[in-house]
Amino acid sequence: MSVKNFSFELITQDGRARLGKIHTSRGKIDTPAFMPVGTQGTVKGIFTDDILKTNTQIILGNTYHLLLRPGVQILNKFNGLHDFMNWKKPILTDSGGYQIMSLSKFNKIDLKIGAIFNSHLDGKKIILSPEKSIQVQKSINSDIIMVLDECPKLTNDKKVLSRAINVSTNWARRSKTEFGNDKTKGLFGIVQGGLYKDLRLESIEKLIEINFDGYAMGGLAVGEKQQDMFSILNKTTRYLPKKKPRYLMGVGTPSDILGAVNEGIDMFDCVMPTRSGRTGLAFTWQGKINLKNSKYQKDKSPLDKDCSIRHLNKYSKSYLNHLIKSNEMMASMLISLHNIYFYQQFMREIRKSIQNGAFQSFYKKYIKLFD
Repeated sequence: MSVKNFSFELITQDGRARLGKIHTSRGKIDTPAFMPVGTQGTVKGIFTDDILKTNTQIILGNTYHLLLRPGVQILNKFNGLHDFMNWKKPILTDSGGYQIMSLSKFNKIDLKIGAIFNSHLDGKKIILSPEKSIQVQKSINSDIIMVLDECPKLTNDKKVLSRAINVSTNWARRSKTEFGNDKTKGLFGIVQGGLYKDLRLESIEKLIEINFDGYAMGGLAVGEKQQDMFSILNKTTRYLPKKKPRYLMGVGTPSDILGAVNEGIDMFDCVMPTRSGRTGLAFTWQGKINLKNSKYQKDKSPLDKDCSIRHLNKYSKSYLNHLIKSNEMMASMLISLHNIYFYQQFMREIRKSIQNGAFQSFYKKYIKLFD
């Protein structure tokens, strides 16, 4: 495959909703795009070939977890995660910044060094500096690399949020230096600032000065109300560079995605489709379906009559209800696969509606369906 530089093409807009295309050396990514989460090098419970069949164009891996297992030495033997997990399309890697928050009891922040972890697996000391994060992501051979950032927990304390901006900006500069001039990969900066417009704009201004290939909104989807998230996106995304991709990290439900597309976001990731699948919750064009519910015990209809992947359209809701109640692992596998398929169909229809100038009609039809 010929090497192709990372780039983003903004095709058209419908209001603030954007239709675009990211070009990478491993293929294109149509935006708005949803990235299934493969934290450990696997999208939980789903075969790699089946992920491809859902029309997924990019998946997400996690720097912190892949650093612990299988480790850089093994990834280097496979020239990265793509060959290791048999995935030939693009991969984006989170930098480990989210784990600084989610595993806060296992780490501390040293401004000069980075994050110092005690591994949640065996207690071993792990130093994740901005430079180390970039080095690990290069070992993973990611197509889109994220800078290391400090993602604070939900707070109204401006001092805490300002400190996170200062830390994250410093780490962003160090990450950019370590990344170098590799034009075949994208390096994204991460905006912090909580729910405060002035702090978000301060963070955006500092990151634009450093100059990244794309910009992510971090520090959201951490417990705030959905409308608060939409509100801060409405106030701030317009200040991001128009001709670079915008990524909202860790989002979300179909209505989260729809509302964020309405505010100009291009990229999303979330564990929601597979985590929900493991609890018997399916996403459909009729809304959310809790397949544990006894009303589906005698329902002969499939979740989606048009989905032939793994013959999903031949499995009835009754059968899925039975598998769940029998505690069979096949239940979570089938429902998770269905959910990823639905999410990608949902994204496809969003893109079509933007292309056709009909996004607002689509938005109004579906924004409340998945609450």
